[in-house]
Amino acid sequence: MQLNLNNLTPEQFLAEYWQQKPVVIRQGFKHFKDLLTPDEMAGIAMEDEVESRLIWRDGKRWQAAFGPFESFGHLGEKDWTLVVQALNNWVPEAETLARCFDFIPRWRFDDVMVSFAVPGGGVGPHIDLYDVFICQGSGRRRWRVGDKGGHREFAAHEALLHTDPFEPIIDVELEAGDILYLPPGFPHDGVTLETSMSFSVGFRTASVKDMFSAFADYLIDNELGKNQIEDPARPASDAPGCIDNQDLARIRDQLLGALTDDCISDFAGRLLTQSKCQLDLFEEVAEISADEWLEQLQHEPLIRVGDLRCHYFEHSYRKGLFYLNGEQIRLPGECAGLIPLLCNEYQLEWQQIRLWLDNNAVIDLLTGWIGRGYWHFDEDMDDC
Repeated sequence: MQLNLNNLTPEQFLAEYWQQKPVVIRQGFKHFKDLLTPDEMAGIAMEDEVESRLIWRDGKRWQAAFGPFESFGHLGEKDWTLVVQALNNWVPEAETLARCFDFIPRWRFDDVMVSFAVPGGGVGPHIDLYDVFICQGSGRRRWRVGDKGGHREFAAHEALLHTDPFEPIIDVELEAGDILYLPPGFPHDGVTLETSMSFSVGFRTASVKDMFSAFADYLIDNELGKNQIEDPARPASDAPGCIDNQDLARIRDQLLGALTDDCISDFAGRLLTQSKCQLDLFEEVAEISADEWLEQLQHEPLIRVGDLRCHYFEHSYRKGLFYLNGEQIRLPGECAGLIPLLCNEYQLEWQQIRLWLDNNAVIDLLTGWIGRGYWHFDEDMDDC
């Protein structure tokens, strides 16, 4: 699978469009094929651990329901859409699609969403708070995109937030292989013209509110942030109801004192490597000894399971620190060079990592991860 940005380099795309303005990329993927069949998608939407939604119109009224679903035969042949989130957790080809956008750091990546719709199907005019590359699969879908501005939003249904009608700055039909890039804040509305599938690669960050909420939990769980304000030699006050500028500075310094680089990076590393949903690990991973996988690695690569999140910080990885699936991992400092390979590469080859395979700590960690199914031996996946 090869991404073509219409003769733009990734650097040019990021400079001209990323988080600035929407753009249609014709034939971003040549000869693009659906990543799964509608029947396979329907089967996934019946699973308890999968996040899925049905959206349809009953006359002029919008309706929505959350999965898992038992059947779809009652829906008819028009005006409905099935959506499945985190497809990259369940379908390796969706993870391959996501990797085509790895010129954007993976900590910004959210998931791959798949949408199946019959003629007239859509989710209604709305505004997203994240960046998305909508990759059209089979069929055709018409997209209208409005300019950023003060658009009123309202609940068309308790599960659907819509926006008022807007004047389009883009009005286009997408066919297989076409891509529509949308930054946050631009109203848009997609309506299916013929039965179709589309695959949306989304990127988002948490709000300041959500980050502070999660950070408070981190401080509590790790018994941090216990320092109280100290103010020896305080001058007498003649205005007991006033919080003066010096006290305001003390309060600010107390809060900022918790925001050290080490504390923030440990919090963020754990948060950003938590999978959006349960990883699709093998139900039964056969026990394998270090000698067995070391021998096998000389003949075939180790594959990282889809959506296993693995990140490191530029300022600390040389100390042997990185984060995997919500955990802080520490390697011996002399093995720090292995960390970028673990986090940046999706396949580990013998020649890449052989320098560190004499270290018992590395062997023990890799044996444990293979035992959990985080890395496994499989046939090669397509690269972008």
